[in-house]
Amino acid sequence: MLENKINAQSSAELAREEERISKQKAITLFEQNMLATKKAGTIDTLMFINKTLFEDIYYFAGKIRTVNIAKGSFRFAPVMYLDQSLKTVEQMPQTTFDDIVAKYVEMNICHPFREGNGRATRIWLDHIFKNELKKVVDWSLIDKEDYLLAMERSPIRSTEINILLKNALTDKTEDREVFMKGIDTSYYYEGYTAFDINDLR
Repeated sequence: MLENKINAQSSAELAREEERISKQKAITLFEQNMLATKKAGTIDTLMFINKTLFEDIYYFAGKIRTVNIAKGSFRFAPVMYLDQSLKTVEQMPQTTFDDIVAKYVEMNICHPFREGNGRATRIWLDHIFKNELKKVVDWSLIDKEDYLLAMERSPIRSTEINILLKNALTDKTEDREVFMKGIDTSYYYEGYTAFDINDLR
């Protein structure tokens, strides 16, 4: 179990409280328009998102990880190359849909944080789409298994994730319901389903 600020006594308790607290922080992120002044596509903005969501739970929130991590048999960017990898991703173009998805895929390979990478990076992706294309993803339209499989394959072939994201784009960039459904779906992808975000207002 990860070291935490809330003195959780079990992994189940930690997961439950992490979901509750960080979803409340996601609401604040939206309601206070906290990303309005942040530059899209930067490491600093991604760190800000991760810190905002998880700072009440983890001491390392918003900080670049100092340990190697893996999911299943896939190893994310090694710590010794992580800083350079992040600088390289930050410099990638983001003017077209394909550019933005390619940047998202590479940032996922970096997985810069100890916890909350997927959830923070999906918000980061929407921030780029919003700034560059005046669109966001309606995540509720993307099936969990389709998404996870597409992301698993994306380092080799990004066609599937491109199609999924393109088919779910909407111009409702300021729509509260789209954002809230998106957060719930994003958490569902990671196995967090104890709370409906609309019950946490």
